[in-house]
Amino acid sequence: MKEFRNLIILSPLAFVLHHFEEHIIFNFREWRLTYFLDNNSLSTEEVLLRLLAVMLVFIFLHSIRRNKGSAHILLYFLMTTQVVNAFFHVFFSLYFLDFSPGAITGVLLYLPVNYLIFKSALSEGYLGSAREIGYIFILASTTFALFEYIGPMVMQIALLLSVIYYFLSVKFIHK
Repeated sequence: MKEFRNLIILSPLAFVLHHFEEHIIFNFREWRLTYFLDNNSLSTEEVLLRLLAVMLVFIFLHSIRRNKGSAHILLYFLMTTQVVNAFFHVFFSLYFLDFSPGAITGVLLYLPVNYLIFKSALSEGYLGSAREIGYIFILASTTFALFEYIGPMVMQIALLLSVIYYFLSVKFIHK
């Protein structure tokens, strides 16, 4: 189970358990509205379903194509929705000295699962270097911050740019 293609199937499970912590066990939306603008009119369930659908499409795409382009968009998605999300929960729990619902699964699931995923992507050649992980982290952090600041429109733009990146990478970058 150390192969990239096998490890990526853990990400939807971690995603659902994280959502369960945020919205069934605790009330993340209430916590978030205490400290941040209410710029997301979508219900938490709708956000979950949209992101889960995109994640599953990217996993499916990679299971068929198995190339650097499909791995990159999947890794970018995981970095944005899971790794940066975990750091968000931990950072703001400490910053506000108030537990952010999602911090538990962020630390116990998102970070270890994605460490294994990124490690296998690196060892299998889907990533060329640790520097690429850094670039993906910067792009993911920017996307996450824009989503928090602007709202759901960022999800659609990121999806469109991911599709464009995939086709350009297959045609020009990763021949």
